[in-house]
Amino acid sequence: MSVSDHLRRLQSTSEPREGPDAVENQSRVEHATYAAARGLQAGFVATLIMTAFRLPILRSLPPSANFWAQYVTGGKPSDHPVAGLALHLAYGIQAGALFGALFALQDAERSIEPEQRGLVWGSVYGMALSAFGSQFMLKELLGIRLDTDELALFHAGHLVYGLSLGAWVGSRTEGVEDPEAEYEYNDGN
Repeated sequence: MSVSDHLRRLQSTSEPREGPDAVENQSRVEHATYAAARGLQAGFVATLIMTAFRLPILRSLPPSANFWAQYVTGGKPSDHPVAGLALHLAYGIQAGALFGALFALQDAERSIEPEQRGLVWGSVYGMALSAFGSQFMLKELLGIRLDTDELALFHAGHLVYGLSLGAWVGSRTEGVEDPEAEYEYNDGN
């Protein structure tokens, strides 16, 4: 059974997949799986937002272009803009899915609105990814040492990613009966 078939099967039941009753009617694994799917969406959106933030400021490709050039094809990172951006998008999407699942499993603060928890934990998650990226991916794996100003913008970009990711996941995995109606998505808002 493919992932899309599994998700369709999960969505085809009469039990709510969103809203306050969703968590109570789903097993933790079902809720985490559903939230991971929302995290995939969030990872896609957050990576686009992060890229839109960083490209005009840093005027360079994401470090994934360096990875592609160093470990896959050779050449210069500037020779691989599409591959670098696609790989960066893939990283962001899978990190979003992981965040979605972790967010669903973290239930110690259910009294706090999910959007607020999403913003807080998304920020923490974005900065953790940034620390991992700067310390391991850049320094150790790629041998890149960023200047102080570049490092600050690298961290700022990941904070933007985390905020976007957390806002998306927090507003879509729990907390309201029908997010489409609650947030008036179909009314052009």
